[in-house]
Amino acid sequence: MNHLSRLQQKIVTLPQLSSLLHIWRLHSDTIVFTNGCFDLLHEGHIHTLAAAKDQGDRLIVGLNSDASTTRLKGPDRPINNEQQRALVLAALQVVDLVVVFTEDTPENLIHAIQPDVLVKGGDYTIEQIVGADFVQAYGGSVVTIPLVEGMSTSSIESRLQGRK
Repeated sequence: MNHLSRLQQKIVTLPQLSSLLHIWRLHSDTIVFTNGCFDLLHEGHIHTLAAAKDQGDRLIVGLNSDASTTRLKGPDRPINNEQQRALVLAALQVVDLVVVFTEDTPENLIHAIQPDVLVKGGDYTIEQIVGADFVQAYGGSVVTIPLVEGMSTSSIESRLQGRK
């Protein structure tokens, strides 16, 4: 199997994910989940994903679909389509699996995965994190990762458009 095929195997559907979760749990792996649009991957994303992976054994990234990204970020987004964004995430060593979701929030995905650790960037408080109450109710933990100052897709987009 070539490298590209291996990366593509890291992009899964929810049914495929369920089978892998069962195996990982049999091995007592700690399952970590985070999510986002990851439109233009940048240093801030890498810091957050690496810190998320530090929280456990397996990192699952929920990726907003193109439609949900447009609803959340506006008509000019996403810049890269969901297949492109999923492949870039899958290429990262710290990411074990990528699953695309179509809703505006990953709540249904979090309920299906039941991660041991739910991770979001530090621009959220625990109270603002979708699924935090659910994860904490069964004994999981919720972690926020400090943001890298000045790094966001919106700021990159603004610079590219000459708006500073």
